[in-house]
Amino acid sequence: MEFELIAPCHFGLETCTKKEITGLGYEISEVTDGRVVFKGDERAVCRANIGLRTAERLLIKAGEFEARTWDELFEATRALSWESFLPFDTRVWVANATSVKSKLFSTRDIQSIVQKAIISRLQSAYHREGAWLPMSGPDFPIRVSIYKDRVLIGLDTSGESLHKRGYRKHTVKAPITETLASALIMLTPWHRGRILLDPFCGSGTFLIEAAMMAADIAPGMERDFTATGWTDLISRRYWMDAYDEARDRAEAVDMKALRESTDIQGFDIDDDALRAARQNAALAGVSELIHFQKRDVRELSHPKRYGFIITNPPYGERIGEREELPELYGALGERYAALSDWSMYLITAYEDAQRYIGRKADKNRKIYSGMMKTYFYSYLGRKPERRAAEEKA
Repeated sequence: MEFELIAPCHFGLETCTKKEITGLGYEISEVTDGRVVFKGDERAVCRANIGLRTAERLLIKAGEFEARTWDELFEATRALSWESFLPFDTRVWVANATSVKSKLFSTRDIQSIVQKAIISRLQSAYHREGAWLPMSGPDFPIRVSIYKDRVLIGLDTSGESLHKRGYRKHTVKAPITETLASALIMLTPWHRGRILLDPFCGSGTFLIEAAMMAADIAPGMERDFTATGWTDLISRRYWMDAYDEARDRAEAVDMKALRESTDIQGFDIDDDALRAARQNAALAGVSELIHFQKRDVRELSHPKRYGFIITNPPYGERIGEREELPELYGALGERYAALSDWSMYLITAYEDAQRYIGRKADKNRKIYSGMMKTYFYSYLGRKPERRAAEEKA
């Protein structure tokens, strides 16, 4: 069966998710703010859930329509062919609803009416009018979004957000999500043969995600998904094939050679953060690829050229911390300037970051992390001589 699949992602980072989906071999049908839509079958549901690093979740599109009244919402939802997806004993509920610039704005009422409409349709389709549905089968969470009275309804195949890889059991304050970290890494030219350093590594998310990319470890390889229980819709065989495909790719990597060629380092001054980072890296299976050490940003150095800094520095989210930021960003700028032909990428909500770093960024991208406006500053170093020569040829 072919589905229309929806991959929600961070606003402004749709190109990363689009590139990933194309890399899996699927055709993109639409890209909008915070969403990439593509066509795919049952295998695509499995492969995308296991393999996408930057998507927040994966939905099967059930329907899309206009609705400005509660009656229109109910009738249009009920008109959808829910029996094509849901068995009669399904446990179906609306897990999430959002509404922006629309006549229907009460998310609680949206959830209630959509659920009633789905159940009414199933009662009719399975000839159980007036009778309770058993609700003893697999879970089918539904997600509804309404924008300018346009309703989009999807079946949530992922369950827990895809940023939950399963390795981050230990966190520190203000952690960056795994999906956002992966997308930001993808915006840079870094690859596994290049040096990577995070001087504010915290619980290690940037470095762990980079190491997983280097080792070709699929982000969802060690977790489960809601749709694994949808055996009437997606055969367990497809899931096993997708997990096997991911394991085969990881096992094909020469880890001995990768360890010898990889230079990924994380610094932090917080012992608890470093302890969390090491534990998370071990759970992700990449602890041998990352070197963590306690070091202040003022001690940042590296003897080699053409490295990358990718980091999420403090930005004064707690009272009393903002006074420390000028000195901290100043030290980062000084140490970066002392490195030879390095590039630096940082995400921060601190609007004076460029001022205290002492140099205007070559590129500046605005990104919303949740509801917080942040900036992704790019400081571009010179390309390695061989690569620069190849590009001129």
